[in-house]
Amino acid sequence: MSSHIPVLLNEVTDALQVKPDGRYVDCTVGAGGHSAAILERGGRILGIDIDPLAIEIAQKNLSSYGDRVKLINKSFENVGAACSEADFSPVDGVLFDLGLSSMQIADTERGFSFRNEGPLRMSFDPAAELTAETIVNDYPEDELARIIRNYGEESRSRAIARAIVSNRPICTTTQLSAIISKVVGQHGRIHPATKTFQAIRIAVNRELERIKSALKQVVDILISGGRLVVISFHSLEDRLVKDFMKIESMNCICPPRVPVCVCNHHANLNLITKRVVTPSGAEIEANPLSRSAKMRVAERI
Repeated sequence: MSSHIPVLLNEVTDALQVKPDGRYVDCTVGAGGHSAAILERGGRILGIDIDPLAIEIAQKNLSSYGDRVKLINKSFENVGAACSEADFSPVDGVLFDLGLSSMQIADTERGFSFRNEGPLRMSFDPAAELTAETIVNDYPEDELARIIRNYGEESRSRAIARAIVSNRPICTTTQLSAIISKVVGQHGRIHPATKTFQAIRIAVNRELERIKSALKQVVDILISGGRLVVISFHSLEDRLVKDFMKIESMNCICPPRVPVCVCNHHANLNLITKRVVTPSGAEIEANPLSRSAKMRVAERI
């Protein structure tokens, strides 16, 4: 297997209630760590990943499981189409392990790391037209500030955007990181470029829009009693997932001032986790990258 360590591994397989010959969609298959655990419990896997390199690695790592594994190089925003294409529905469980993998961070040519020099790319799909270089060097200052503020929740967004525009052209990750660090300064253990790099990465990959689209499709492909498990790594993702699960667990979503329900909305999910599940101290010690992970679980009615 790859050295990539799957986060909340036991918690994920327990939450999915994996059963022999059950169908499970791993929407971010990566190196195949979560999928392997599901397969070990007798499940069948449809693994999806927008990153063709991840599919290639997963293919090798999961090859011993034979035809119990199907892998598709596709964005999870097309999860419904992927299940239809693979004749893999309805399903017993769906897993999203959102965000960036350690494999992608380690590959300097992908441009995700603010510590190691690489090109300004940051795309999960290497063939994508939009890259971080375009956003950093071509976007107007106001748009840059909006992206950094909204997607990075960075209080110095305006000053960072101004500094980026003043230092154009910017060609490498370390050059960008140095510019941001000069504006923000070092406070605590978090690198000053962390929030801005997150924001640009989210914009490059349309991450929040893709998550919203995928979650809506999950309701239609899960069987009654099937589980939706989502691991997120920052507040924007977690808030989006929390709100989706909350709305889909309600029988009425009309505003409180409306005296009679007119929305005709019916609950599709039961909330299994009232609060987020987080890694244990032992897991964080063994895998520091897991420290910000938050898992939420819901069950199809």
